[in-house]
Amino acid sequence: MQLTQALHRAAQLYPERTATVFRERRRTYRESAERVARLAGGLHNLGITKGERVSVLAVNSDHYQEAMLACWWLGAVLNPVNTRWSAAEIAYSLDDCGATLLVVDDQHLPLLPGILAGVERRPMLLHAGMAQTPSGALCMERLLASAEPIADSRSGGDDLAVIMYTGGTTGRPKGVMLSHAALLITVLLRLAEQAPLAKLVGLNVAPMFHIAGLAVAYARVVSGDTNVYIPGFEPVELLETLCREQVNETLLVPTMLQALLVHPRFAEFDLGCLRHILYGASPISSALLDKAMAQLPQADFMQVYGLTENTGLVSFNPPANHGAEARAAGLHRSVGRPVCGQWVKVVDSQGEQVPRRAIGELLVSGPTVMQGYWNKPEETAKVLKDGWLCTGDAAYMDEDGHLFIVDRVKDMIISGGENVYSAEVENVLATHPAVALCAVIGIPHDTWGEAVHAAVVLKPGAEVGAAELQAHCRAQIAGYKCPKSVEFREAMPLSAAGKILKRDLREPHWVGR
Repeated sequence: MQLTQALHRAAQLYPERTATVFRERRRTYRESAERVARLAGGLHNLGITKGERVSVLAVNSDHYQEAMLACWWLGAVLNPVNTRWSAAEIAYSLDDCGATLLVVDDQHLPLLPGILAGVERRPMLLHAGMAQTPSGALCMERLLASAEPIADSRSGGDDLAVIMYTGGTTGRPKGVMLSHAALLITVLLRLAEQAPLAKLVGLNVAPMFHIAGLAVAYARVVSGDTNVYIPGFEPVELLETLCREQVNETLLVPTMLQALLVHPRFAEFDLGCLRHILYGASPISSALLDKAMAQLPQADFMQVYGLTENTGLVSFNPPANHGAEARAAGLHRSVGRPVCGQWVKVVDSQGEQVPRRAIGELLVSGPTVMQGYWNKPEETAKVLKDGWLCTGDAAYMDEDGHLFIVDRVKDMIISGGENVYSAEVENVLATHPAVALCAVIGIPHDTWGEAVHAAVVLKPGAEVGAAELQAHCRAQIAGYKCPKSVEFREAMPLSAAGKILKRDLREPHWVGR
């Protein structure tokens, strides 16, 4: 269970196969393995030893992959830093995990003064980029050139591989501790569900500080395939890269997929090369999935459901569940069946397992569950109970074992004593042709306790009133579930992973309540 074995294998079996592409820069697996061994040697010369934390503040690139693998080669612990955080939030995470070294790219050099002013313990700095290396930092390319390659430490098993901070949507971010075995098993279980394409070329646009982005990129090292990187989600660069590199697989979060499909230049690009589209990280509406499948008919759609605390994999919804017959049965709205190796159960508030189709909280157990939250034993104890991870997702399982996520437990609305699952209402709203994005929350109501409230972003040029949207909902779901009020917004508050921040939507309504 050693994460670096995949790189050794790829360099041995496919030395001249392209390992990474970043714009004009291309490297083979032979070159990649040599650079990783040298970078690990350079980190060793800086005094980085097994178990020390190396933080990476960077956009997606081949340098990110090299830093990730060099950490594991050396036996150090990778800490991917959320690039959307403020300098103060980044400083908190560096202090919290005790980072010895911070790798920073060109795009994030302007944040350095604020980060360094906010940390209690200043880490060493390693600059990975083409700009001038700032004073007080080392240049990654110079470090590589001057270092001798070192032997792989062969760290693995229960050794800590990654500390990945949660988005911090509810209080201070928590560092999720993931082992070498957890990440490798996650990837192997995922590949067992859906074999990789022959000569796979995968585009990485989901951020590497998110478990989905990191795991998918590492999976391509395991299969000896090509990782194409772009710095972030920009529709035109994404479309151009898909065509130029003949990409046949990518992972998109629903907000990215939506923005791509409505982009005015989408129809200019021939995407016949794209065969696999994975989606996940947040719920997808049936309307968006319908549109995506209609505009990309050559692609197989598949969903990966998981959470950072479970290394990103609980269940897998395969292409077969997106076909016409399965869609008629509603299986495209499920997150699939639990993957081999994962134990799941749905329980009530007393922790007792509920019957099939009854809604409760989804619990997970298995080899991919985190070791805990870094230095937060009390927070860990709240979610790890008797060997089970409490996901916080309200779900049910049908008679054939398909899981359906109906809401976050904390997002459930109780109006007049009735439970309203926001995801159900959002799915109905999203089918209206004028709606681009929507989110449903509970807001205070003197009589019912909570009232259903919808926040809506309209498609460009679309016009619709609250009354029409409410009528649209009443035609499909019970009256008590329909929004009692509608708020039209220019944009939604989004987390770094592309999830709508319902906390930010609720806050103005609950001030002082």
